[in-house]
Amino acid sequence: MSSKQIIHYFETNTTKNTCGRFNNEQLTTYTHTAHKRKNISFISGIAFAFIALLSFTKTQAQHIKNQIKTSDDNSSKFQKDINENNITVKGIVSENDIPLPGANVVLEGTAVGTSTDFDGNFEFPVQLKKGDVLVFSYIGFTSKKVVIQDKNSANDIALNVNLKTSGCVLMGKIAVKKVYSSKKN
Repeated sequence: MSSKQIIHYFETNTTKNTCGRFNNEQLTTYTHTAHKRKNISFISGIAFAFIALLSFTKTQAQHIKNQIKTSDDNSSKFQKDINENNITVKGIVSENDIPLPGANVVLEGTAVGTSTDFDGNFEFPVQLKKGDVLVFSYIGFTSKKVVIQDKNSANDIALNVNLKTSGCVLMGKIAVKKVYSSKKN
């Protein structure tokens, strides 16, 4: 078969499977040029330009007016009691006085938490109440739970949490195919 006949055969028989052998002369690379639709790219370019022009309009945010109403002294006493019961917790997570960067500090039973900075310092993002439990964890160390006690007169409770290694056992596999022996000179 000639090259033109092979091309014609594969163009007309697209749904059929073809099995056979080709000679080396018949194995040439055929290139098919794809026709670009310039009209579609021109129209899409105009559409994108129009959308870009619309983005220059000035955006305005909605403003919510805060209204604070105090009706009697009981509500202010209640607010003062809430503020007195809230405790801000910050501190350092370390092991043998070496800070642990990236240690996790999480309120038990929730997803609220933070992690320590490069120097092992942390400040919990929400204020806690008496009896809340913070869980301190770090890779390769045993997690430690700390119960928040009632604060005395300070606004902040400083914690210095020392985590201990969990006694990990590293395991692996060794395969010996051949015993090594040094070459004698």
